[in-house]
Amino acid sequence: MAAITRLVKRTHSLSSVARGFSSHAPPLKERNVQWVFLGCPGVGKGTYASRLCNLLGVPHIATGDLVRHELASNGPLSSQLSEIVNQGKLVSDEIIISLLSKRLADGEAKGESGFILDGFPRTIKQAEILEGVTEIDLVVNLKLQEEALLAKCLGRRICNQCGGNFNVASISVKGKNGHPGMVMAPLLPPAHCMSNLITRADDTEAVVKERLRIYDEKSQPVEEFYRSRGKLLEFDLPGGIPESWPKLLQALNLDDYEEKQSAAA
Repeated sequence: MAAITRLVKRTHSLSSVARGFSSHAPPLKERNVQWVFLGCPGVGKGTYASRLCNLLGVPHIATGDLVRHELASNGPLSSQLSEIVNQGKLVSDEIIISLLSKRLADGEAKGESGFILDGFPRTIKQAEILEGVTEIDLVVNLKLQEEALLAKCLGRRICNQCGGNFNVASISVKGKNGHPGMVMAPLLPPAHCMSNLITRADDTEAVVKERLRIYDEKSQPVEEFYRSRGKLLEFDLPGGIPESWPKLLQALNLDDYEEKQSAAA
C-alpha cells in the first residue's frame, strides 16, 4: 500500500489538466485513498470509479447501489424509495446518510484501507455532513456534453440474469460552440445476455431530463464547495472508455502505475 500512498500524494501536484485543483490539498493520514466522484447522473461515475478501485485495491461505494440494494431487499425503506426513484427525484439526505453510514461502519469493521465514493455528496448540506464524518483528499468531477449524456442514459441496459451493465446507444455528436465532436461506441453484452436485457424503470426520457434538471439546480454548487478547498479535479470526457480511460489515468498521474501493475501480474 505504500506505493499507492506515494501515487496518491502525486495527485496533489497536478498541472493544467486538473482545472480548479489546488496543490495544497490536505495530506493523507490513516487511509491511502479517500476520493469522491462527482458528475451528472449517467456520466459514468460508477464505471470509472470501479476501474480505479480495481487498480488501486480499494472499495467502490456507490450510493446508487446502496439504494438499489435496499429496493431489492424489500426492507423498511423500499416502498418509499421506489416512489422517489420512479418520479426521478433525489433520495432524501436522511435516507442516503442512513445507508451510507451503515456501509462505512461495515467497511471500518472489515479493516478497509480506503474508498472511492460515488454519488455522494449531491448537496452542500451532504458535503458538510461528509466532511464531519471522514476526510476527503480528492474530488474528481466528470463532465460530458449534454447531447451525448442524454443518449447515453437512454441507452443503458441491465442483464436480468447476470446483473451486468451495458449500453446499446451508438453516439455521434458534432462539434459546436467550442466543444469538439465525439463518438461513443455501444457497450454491447455477450450473445447469451442479449435476450435478457432490461431497461431501468427510471431510464425514460422524461425522468432522465428531470433528473438532470434537479442535478443542475441542487448539485453543481458542491463543485464550488470542493474547489474552494483545493480538492476539485474537473475532467472532460473526450469520448467512450477507450478514449477517456487513458486520459483520466494521465490526469491522475496513474498511467505509469497501471503499466507497472500489468507487468507484475
